[in-house]
Amino acid sequence: MTTWVLLRGLMRESRHWGDFPARFQQAAGAGRVLCLDFPGNGQLHAEHSLSSVDAMADYCHQQLQAQGVSEPVQILAVSLGAMVALAWANRYPEDLQRMVLINTSVAPHNPFYHRLRPANYPALIATMLFGSRSQREQLILRITSNLHTEEQSKDIVARWTAYAQKNPISVGNILRQLLAAMRFRAPPYSGKVPLLLLAGEHDRLVNVTCSRRLARQWHCSLHLHPTAGHDLPLDDATWVIQQVLAWQADFSSPPVL
Repeated sequence: MTTWVLLRGLMRESRHWGDFPARFQQAAGAGRVLCLDFPGNGQLHAEHSLSSVDAMADYCHQQLQAQGVSEPVQILAVSLGAMVALAWANRYPEDLQRMVLINTSVAPHNPFYHRLRPANYPALIATMLFGSRSQREQLILRITSNLHTEEQSKDIVARWTAYAQKNPISVGNILRQLLAAMRFRAPPYSGKVPLLLLAGEHDRLVNVTCSRRLARQWHCSLHLHPTAGHDLPLDDATWVIQQVLAWQADFSSPPVL
């Protein structure tokens, strides 16, 4: 049975995937799709967030065991979740069959001013630490998503604010997750776990140059969406699914003789 694991980014949780997991499972014919929350987020909001990406990878490895998953899994991960996937592949390569990483960036390959665009610093610091939940979610949507009407954006912010009210993330956990992302340095990519990179050309949070650099560094495929932003599954779920299915098909195609 094919199992896909979906990992979200900073301050996000399973519900932020929306209907993507169900659509993805049906299209990919996956036997199982697991959306893992990191401690401090979602239903685990009362726990302390882990302060290192390696510790998050260890947590994911343990969750596979707790869920009774014995076969290698496939990962689709966004942003901080993609960093965790890289650490996971390095620490437990036998856990993973392949990875799809979306709009990620990592030291030492990407400079800090590409990993988080400087234009966002003032608003992020002020709103994340001192803004209301609604203000926080409005900002997150504004800098991570491009392809929604004003009415759709209002609906998304309302849903996200309701998530934050039910399972609030503490300022301390926000800082721990930020610290983990800032301190993480990607291990050498061995190529043992096949890798596909996806990115939005109009990502306003992370410079798309990061994905281009990683694709060259790691000699892996990179597919770019011409108009989407940082939250690619939110902006164009259909496109993401199409890229993954095409990539999967390459692995199942018979060799050309």
